[in-house]
Amino acid sequence: MINSEYNASSIKVLEGLEHVRKRPSMYIGSTSESGLHHLVFEVVDNSIDEAMAGFCTEIEVIMRKDGSITVIDNGRGIPTDTHPELKVSGVEVALTKLNAGGKFEGKAYHVSGGLHGVGVSVVNALSEYLIVKVTRNGKVYQQEYERGTPKYPLKQVGISEEERQNGTEITFKPDKTIFETLEFKDQIIKAKLKEFSYLNKGLVIKFLNENTNESEIYKSENGIKDLIAEVNKDQQVMPPESIYLLEDEEGFFIELAMQYNSGFGSDIMSFVNNIHTTEGGTHEVGFKLALTKVFNDEVQQLKFIKEDETLTGDDVREGLTAIINLRILEPQFEGQTKTKLGNAPIKNKVYNATKNALTLYFDRHIEELKEILKKALLAQNARIAARKAKELIRRKGALDFSGRLPGKLADCTTNDPKEAEIYIVEGESAGGSAKQGRNRRFQAILPLRGKILNVERVNLNRALSNQEIKNLITSLGCGVKEDFKAENLRYHKVIIMTDADVDGAHIRTLLLTFFFRYMKSLIDGGYLYIAQPPLYRINHGKSLYYAYSDDELKRALSRLTDPNKAEIQRYKGLGEMDPEQLWETTMDSSKRLILRVTMREAEEANALFDLLMGEKVEPRRKFIEEHAKEVINLDI
Repeated sequence: MINSEYNASSIKVLEGLEHVRKRPSMYIGSTSESGLHHLVFEVVDNSIDEAMAGFCTEIEVIMRKDGSITVIDNGRGIPTDTHPELKVSGVEVALTKLNAGGKFEGKAYHVSGGLHGVGVSVVNALSEYLIVKVTRNGKVYQQEYERGTPKYPLKQVGISEEERQNGTEITFKPDKTIFETLEFKDQIIKAKLKEFSYLNKGLVIKFLNENTNESEIYKSENGIKDLIAEVNKDQQVMPPESIYLLEDEEGFFIELAMQYNSGFGSDIMSFVNNIHTTEGGTHEVGFKLALTKVFNDEVQQLKFIKEDETLTGDDVREGLTAIINLRILEPQFEGQTKTKLGNAPIKNKVYNATKNALTLYFDRHIEELKEILKKALLAQNARIAARKAKELIRRKGALDFSGRLPGKLADCTTNDPKEAEIYIVEGESAGGSAKQGRNRRFQAILPLRGKILNVERVNLNRALSNQEIKNLITSLGCGVKEDFKAENLRYHKVIIMTDADVDGAHIRTLLLTFFFRYMKSLIDGGYLYIAQPPLYRINHGKSLYYAYSDDELKRALSRLTDPNKAEIQRYKGLGEMDPEQLWETTMDSSKRLILRVTMREAEEANALFDLLMGEKVEPRRKFIEEHAKEVINLDI
């Protein structure tokens, strides 16, 4: 049972707040865009914990005009009484002591996402200022901080005039001396809040951007079943309604939804106490084992395959979308970023829950079972057919493809993968310029002939039969899917370099889809990049300038004494640049701009291709109608 007596004595202090400002990346992963947004989600996590404990029904997140963020909830409010050991308010303890909170002894909270987190104290330490307001029992308290240091003790500032008696409001502004960027992106925040609403059905989450006056309200009545429907909304699915499991016992809550679509990939999203475990863990292992076991039992019982044959995990997961929503006491995460669950007993718990639920479901839905098994058997046939093709592209040692690399590859001379980089270039013309302009010591060039195969619409066997894909896989040397081995990767920078036009964007998206489906670890490891070639060349007298966007062109022209005398060339393709220009603008590591691809960009590219290249016509027509007016440069 949850102890509703939530006061300062509930807050257990593990250690003091040290080294946070000195080494912020140890606590929030980075000081770039991802670390900046991590601050928001740390504060929201505390409110979500209140919701999971049953004390909070509404959360509001506000992006302020001054660059600060406000998070408000109607939970119990951080304790305001004096901590028995530290002799300061519970609010000050929570905001100044690292890993201090009411979550460590399992009394004030049943389950919590914040247990393994860095806590609001780190947000406080990395903020230029933070203001906390707490409403408890009709009284309003406030305290202000500068870079983690309190300006004054917690004080009462008023009496609540609202019906709700309790709640917490935190406003913070990140410290410009810590972060590389201070620009919050509402699309990142909104995506996370929407995710929270799916994982906590019935919870109302409000969002307001004061800069644009845009507001959103997220509330899901059906939880992860609604999320499955959202993910598969443009797909042909079976069964029509997702398979659903809910098991709730003391210290263990599991919610599972799964559905198959006509695609060839699989998408398993797992969450533990609202934390997205992108690297999986014991809960995903238990689910996968149960899924494979159930389908093998059923396929044998129906005599769809021979007794000595079995379906593999890949066979039964082809086309699967599944969401695992787990809540447990004392989760053990591997690493500060909470991306992998390590609790060993959870594997068997999830295995048993999944196996029992699926067995019961398929006993009642035999026709749906048969359709899913037919899909799995097709995957098995394709897997067997692909085995020889996969063997051809596996590397022997560090380099060879049957002793040879692709003839089109202009390799670099260094043998150190950490120094080496490969440019995947669109077309022979651009490839020629890149080969001549590169630094041969550490830069390799692989030209592609036109658009590669869309792997989203073909099985593994077909994909591995495509010559351009074979050349790409062989050049990188690290294998695909379960055969991927990061230690065999020949280049630690894999750079996609395409034209800045519609075709270039298409090829770039095809490549991102390929890497997302076949080499996710390449993205997770931070090895994949996108080159940023200039859009314009500006000649003005004896001076030469390059602009990488329309806005940059305007700024460059505004700085010229006589912009009317400037000669402006709009690059339609990389092939229009001579080798020296391509080197100077796009390939010189001391000057170039390259963008690292994160899993978020890859997922967005994959989702876009689901829409634009899928079998359903209506969603594609709707997308074109909605976005037609946004087209600026159309090549005809």
